[in-house]
Amino acid sequence: MAEFENEYTWGKAVANNSIEKFHMDFDRAIDKVQNELGKKYPAVINGKEIYSDDCFEVRSPSNTGILVAEFPRISADDAKNAISSAKKSFEKWSDFSYQKRAEIFRHCADIFSKQKFFLASLMIFENGKNRLESMGDIDETIDFMRFYALQLEKNHGFCKPTVHPNPHEKTQTVMKPYGVWGIIAPFNFPSAIAIGMTTGALITGNTAVLKPASDAPLSSFQFVKILYSTIPDGAINFVTGFGEIIGKTIIESPDVDGIAFTGSYQVGMKGFQEFTKSTPKPFISEMGGKNPVIVTKHADLDKASDGVMNAAFGFGGQKCSACSRVYVQNDVADQFILKLVEKTKKLVIGMPWEKDVFLGPIINNDAKIKFENAINIARKDGEILTGGSVLTSLGLENGYFVEPTIVTKLPEEHTLVKEELFLPFLCIQKYDDFEDAIKLANQTEYGLTAGIFSNDDRQLEEFFAKIQAGVVYANRYASATTAALVSSQPFVGWKHSGSTGKGAGGENYLQQFMHSQTQTRCD
Repeated sequence: MAEFENEYTWGKAVANNSIEKFHMDFDRAIDKVQNELGKKYPAVINGKEIYSDDCFEVRSPSNTGILVAEFPRISADDAKNAISSAKKSFEKWSDFSYQKRAEIFRHCADIFSKQKFFLASLMIFENGKNRLESMGDIDETIDFMRFYALQLEKNHGFCKPTVHPNPHEKTQTVMKPYGVWGIIAPFNFPSAIAIGMTTGALITGNTAVLKPASDAPLSSFQFVKILYSTIPDGAINFVTGFGEIIGKTIIESPDVDGIAFTGSYQVGMKGFQEFTKSTPKPFISEMGGKNPVIVTKHADLDKASDGVMNAAFGFGGQKCSACSRVYVQNDVADQFILKLVEKTKKLVIGMPWEKDVFLGPIINNDAKIKFENAINIARKDGEILTGGSVLTSLGLENGYFVEPTIVTKLPEEHTLVKEELFLPFLCIQKYDDFEDAIKLANQTEYGLTAGIFSNDDRQLEEFFAKIQAGVVYANRYASATTAALVSSQPFVGWKHSGSTGKGAGGENYLQQFMHSQTQTRCD
């Protein structure tokens, strides 16, 4: 059995001195994608492509004059038909051997690998990620499919003999799929999260109804169009429209046996309460973060400022793992802030398909309004060190571009310090004692990611022992809190950040989509 290896496209390009080829491949793919923009795409229900005259438009957040795609605005009845189709298909799909299911997803991963520059380029136009961010998203998608296929095989389909003291009783435990899973996905990782969750459900023998984010449905459609014709009709259904209709229908349906959700805490908790109000059912959720980084007087400030900047402003802070709070020790605060502000001011903002752009747009007008509101509050209650403006200069006027913003002198209990914004917005707080920094970092309802910069080993050990977060990093200058790799760094949230304590891309993830049965045969 082959060992797992991350796709890791950019990392391999750097290691192999092939960065120029990486960008040449991207240039070709971007040219190809521009000829594909503006097409109509279907929903997929019971193995059939469903087109409609009632469509919604997906427009590029970089330039709203660019029509990326059109998708059907399906009805609640259509969503109910998708659920019914998934239920009818369950027995046939779950009867496929685990080896065959693993083979199907490994094949899909291979197709994605061959098309990865095209798929990453689609995403650039769809949700505004830059080249490295979009390729990372596609790489993670490939990794999820291959890693979960390997986990299924390594665990023999999660069938395990057990020992019984009576030689006449032969016993084993078998994990079996629940049935129909609703998959409710976000815009920020429109390939990796949507497809990762759906793969988790399907590869374990469940059927699925996938509802992508309306801002970014095209990336996950690329997966569905490969898969739906190779598995039984209705095993995967792709339903497009708005959450208040489609998501609500999925969550309220008695025929849905489990939900995998990624999104905000408010929406996730409302869904969880509705879904489980009459019976206990699995609800796998990842619900955001307000992720801290601690910088101590023993830190390498160049590495710390790089790590914080990349984690705070990569993809405009629109990651649940983004760094949004920094606690810096008074002894080095001025030096650290100076370095961070200088580096942030030099970030290249522009069209994300261009080679050297670091920061593209935020996702939509609602996000822009939220940014403007946060800036108004920050000006009133704190001090803006850099940023704070919506960008409307020539070339950016038709997109949702904002400046990466750093704010200080806010009270610790301030809403901007406590609430997830999902924007390129960073709060810096100062502290005296290291123990206070850990307490401050933990004073949040969330517990997703956290980072520290210190060259004192005792501080690192104390940080790892006491920090209340599921994914934690020390001295990671590439990104202080983001960019977890499948297998190496399972992605799991504590507290309000997640509902199960088992990380995506980890060895325990697939078991959440199954329940255990103990089987006994007597002679």
